[in-house]
Amino acid sequence: MAGVTPDADRSPSLDPSHVRTGFRAHLFDLDGVITPTAEVHMRAWARMFSDFLASRGVAEPYTDADYFAFVDGKPRYDGVASFLASRGIELPLGEDTDPADQAPGEETVKGLGNRKNDQVLELLRAEGVAPYPGTVAYLDALPEGARLAIVSSSRNAEEVLRGAGLRDRFEHVVDGNVAAREGLPGKPAPDTFVHAARLLGVEPADAVVYEDAVSGVRAGADGAFGAVIGVDRGAGAAALSAAGATLVVADLEELA
Repeated sequence: MAGVTPDADRSPSLDPSHVRTGFRAHLFDLDGVITPTAEVHMRAWARMFSDFLASRGVAEPYTDADYFAFVDGKPRYDGVASFLASRGIELPLGEDTDPADQAPGEETVKGLGNRKNDQVLELLRAEGVAPYPGTVAYLDALPEGARLAIVSSSRNAEEVLRGAGLRDRFEHVVDGNVAAREGLPGKPAPDTFVHAARLLGVEPADAVVYEDAVSGVRAGADGAFGAVIGVDRGAGAAALSAAGATLVVADLEELA
């Protein structure tokens, strides 16, 4: 099928129709798979990090390549810490309640993460959110009785799903809030996906993971799920395949 890239080393017999019909459960990342909110997150990260670097007189700019290398798919505070480490910048971790408007020189990792989150919410409320039409077509094409869950690092997943009119499609939402409450490490660890599978009453081998981030694909591969579908929204098909994707598509409609 055009646009579908199989990884023969992982599952040479898997074909796109089997992805849709051959597994009991389907575990979807949210941003970049269900909704184009990954673009909103990218803009918010760029604004926050660019302003932060400028306040410190750092000449090397923040770029989209930094997003995919250090931030994409990870829990918010992990993304902040990962990017800062890439620039050799050390900040205190801080507390979840750290204010977003910390003064220059007094920032914490969690304060910067909260600043980025405020900017995301501002953009979402100003612009709204609509799901990818191809993803909705794919959800419509799944067989009756398929078990569906969202697995997202975002702490805003419930709000985004309701805004997109899709919350009732999914039995469970395992988001950043659930991960914090249950003590689950975030992606690229597989724990949040495994937790979602258990909530649905299935083994990982009976479930498919859908991810657009390299860290999320790696989580699905390390969790020994039945298939890991990489959705290439910019990370690159080669990078998603190298991380363990069984198939890579540009849009889930290709599997419908």
